[in-house]
Amino acid sequence: MSSGKVYFVGGGPGDPELLTLRAHRIIGQASIIIYTGSLLDQGLFAHARADAEIHDSAGLHLEQLVELMVGRARDGKLVARVHSGDPSIFGAIHEQMVALERAGVAYEVIPGVCSAFAAAAALGQELTVPELAQTVILTRAEGRTPMPLGQRLGELACHRATVAVFLSATLIDRVVAELSAGYVPETPVAVVANASRPDQRIVRGTLGDIAAKSKAAGIRAQAMILVGAALDPAIKQRAGERKSRLYDPSFSHGFRKRAPDREKTAGAQKPGEVTS
Repeated sequence: MSSGKVYFVGGGPGDPELLTLRAHRIIGQASIIIYTGSLLDQGLFAHARADAEIHDSAGLHLEQLVELMVGRARDGKLVARVHSGDPSIFGAIHEQMVALERAGVAYEVIPGVCSAFAAAAALGQELTVPELAQTVILTRAEGRTPMPLGQRLGELACHRATVAVFLSATLIDRVVAELSAGYVPETPVAVVANASRPDQRIVRGTLGDIAAKSKAAGIRAQAMILVGAALDPAIKQRAGERKSRLYDPSFSHGFRKRAPDREKTAGAQKPGEVTS
């Protein structure tokens, strides 16, 4: 086992303040930083060591990337391999981890803020609303990477859950066409480009008009597509219909007892009280 170590770091959606404390520390300690230049800005590394090597992985293929990480780790260096969002979601870290294991290089994964959640935060909406949407599907449109059997958008649409579609802004027409197999044209949709960044943009619409709206806004890449009934801004006006049982006074759990029924206790005789 080498003395160095590779950290797969979740760089979050782009805002440096959304780095976890651990990610911030590792980036600040790293001797070498390898980041996804097409998705992350070097501003994330403003606190890096003055002597840190910083490499953009956009021009590297897998073998070159692995050679760089293994070589520096074997030299006893701390390597920060920084991915956008959370590394476990479309981060392509599986093949990198396999290569590091074969080379006997230690590694660790540091989770980050997923872009789907940054997009939801930008919209100011919850992706899971009681009795409306209790399932969130993280997926992508089929492109050069084939989708496994049963996992194409049209097949997932039958669940009518909240769907977060990654890496598919340029395929918006295909996304709409496939999701139409299970969602009605009036289904709320939001496209959030560069969530959490200064150039963040939001386009709201429905499955029937979002493709045209997104194109008119000039959104071509680095955008999250969120689909489902939970994305309807109007549901906030009917909040009373969608309350969580968790905070309902009539609901008890291990940390809170059920509140007394006011109607039943309103006329109850108190201890020591005499009624005529």
